[in-house]
Amino acid sequence: MKTSIATVSISGDLGEKLAAIAAAGFDGIEIFENDFLAFDGSPRDVGSMVRDAGLEITLFQPFRDFEGLPEPQRGRAFDRAERKFDVMQELGTDLMLVCSSVSPVSLGGIDRAAADFFELGERAAKRGLRVGYEALAWGRHVHDHRDAWEIVRRANHPNIGIILDSFHTLARKIDVGSIRSIPKDKIFIVQLADAPAIDMDLLYWSRHFRNMPGEGDLPVKDFMRAVAATGYDGYLSLEIFNDQFRGGSAKSISVDGHRSLVYLMDQVRREEPDIALATPDIPDRVGVHGVEFIEFAADETDAASLATMFGALGFRKEGRHVSKNVTLYRQGGINLVINTERESFAHSSFTVHGTSVCAIGLGVEDAQAAVLRARALGAEPFEQAVGPGELTLPAIRGVGGSVVHFVDRTSELARVWEVEFVPTDAPAPARPVGLRQIDHVGQTMDHDEMLTWLLFYTSIFRTRKTPMVDVIDPAGIVRSQVIENDDGSLRLTLNGAENRRTLAGHFIAESFGSSTQHLAFATDDIFATAAALKANGFATLAISPNYYDDVEARFGLEPELADRLREENMLYDRDEHGEYFQLYAPTWGEGFIFEIVERRGGYKGYGAANAPFRIAAQKRHMRPRGMPRV
Repeated sequence: MKTSIATVSISGDLGEKLAAIAAAGFDGIEIFENDFLAFDGSPRDVGSMVRDAGLEITLFQPFRDFEGLPEPQRGRAFDRAERKFDVMQELGTDLMLVCSSVSPVSLGGIDRAAADFFELGERAAKRGLRVGYEALAWGRHVHDHRDAWEIVRRANHPNIGIILDSFHTLARKIDVGSIRSIPKDKIFIVQLADAPAIDMDLLYWSRHFRNMPGEGDLPVKDFMRAVAATGYDGYLSLEIFNDQFRGGSAKSISVDGHRSLVYLMDQVRREEPDIALATPDIPDRVGVHGVEFIEFAADETDAASLATMFGALGFRKEGRHVSKNVTLYRQGGINLVINTERESFAHSSFTVHGTSVCAIGLGVEDAQAAVLRARALGAEPFEQAVGPGELTLPAIRGVGGSVVHFVDRTSELARVWEVEFVPTDAPAPARPVGLRQIDHVGQTMDHDEMLTWLLFYTSIFRTRKTPMVDVIDPAGIVRSQVIENDDGSLRLTLNGAENRRTLAGHFIAESFGSSTQHLAFATDDIFATAAALKANGFATLAISPNYYDDVEARFGLEPELADRLREENMLYDRDEHGEYFQLYAPTWGEGFIFEIVERRGGYKGYGAANAPFRIAAQKRHMRPRGMPRV
């Protein structure tokens, strides 16, 4: 599989773009003309820079408004083409993209366009160059790849071929099956892009909202399956126009891009087993059967504060690591770890972020396969020193600087708690509260990073994304998207903050980066849990009394149930599948959230409708800046 990306897809000057693209593992690069024109150097200089970076120039683009023009515009178009051919030869690339004309003077007509391309092919052939024709979704006369192919077919010139772009085909909902009949040698390059499902002008949609395959809603996989059926084995190139990407990290966006192509072709390979594809043979997406543990990095002072919180929540201190300052707290199937070890990754994390979740352990079907797949998709491996007799947990560096460990049930890793922790004689909590498992983990990041997190998780693990929802914070909007597996044993809520005044934005600012902000524990009887929490001296987050009059009227609740909700500071939601009950602790530290939930009857959501009320309450309970934790 040969991969490429257009320079327009990422931020920075040309040198910065080349460095990021090469580091991400791409083989080639499309030179977008504006990037070349803004560069203070000759075409030969650019070509040398690209080759010095270990890349190939796969395409020079775009050449606009060429075909079907009357004179004198037609003659000028050929003169322009000759000038671009000069540049291409100095750059050291042999392929130019011509996009379908949007010129108001273009006359249209398939035969007229075919004649123009035949002549252009003759001129290109004299220089050893090729020309690819692409149908723009908003082209004046040609906006369908089927028409573009017919023009190429009638031109019947070896130096003229078609360029297929997933966005232009899928945005117009054109049948991708028609691609399967195009001869592979007439497909000069394939450009790929995804996009969110938005009903808007095609040109504006394309120029501002494209994203990497797998990050949007278009059926890019079906498009690529049709391309693969032709036997095409040339470059797969990303052409992404996105305002967010243009202002983001060139390194991060490049890594996302390469990851998206590997993931896409892995899916195609699995769904088209009879087609020979030059794609990496990597393990399938990894099945997850739950969150094995959550690890907090802390100093001794905050560790004591966390331990007090865990005790009030009904967790028992059950073990201490055999060689490190690491303590295990357990309840039901939930394992919480506090790491105060000075010589560790956790301490480095604490130094940067303060007390925070530094690692997550996932229970997976095959831990080694998880690492192999993640590394093939561009994730960095993670290793740290282990003592004699201790286990090495396979791990990778996650997004946001944290670590993801893998534990499976079919190897010695399943014995990690027995091997690495010795029991403690700590007293049991005053009363068990019935927490059973982790319902979901909320991770908070800048909104611009959300697609990176989404692609990371969905490409590595057997999960799916749900539609994005707006979480209303009194100080702004937080975009929220859930990643979950089929049985609900892994639920991750990704929350993208757009400003620092929101609770999510405050957390990012004060903890110096994106991280896990929210742990929701599941119980089978939230009212019994609430009673046990009271007995443990646990004070729940106080919700405004006004909320309960509204929720009673909105859902038509029985007065007795509404009174119980009010008495327990409990939030309530309902969907077509069932009911949802929520209890919150007051925010801890700079906005960390502990929540207890009960799902009844198959409720699918996460209580988004309650967000404005609980966030307002959480902000009221935030400690003033500079005040110590108590």
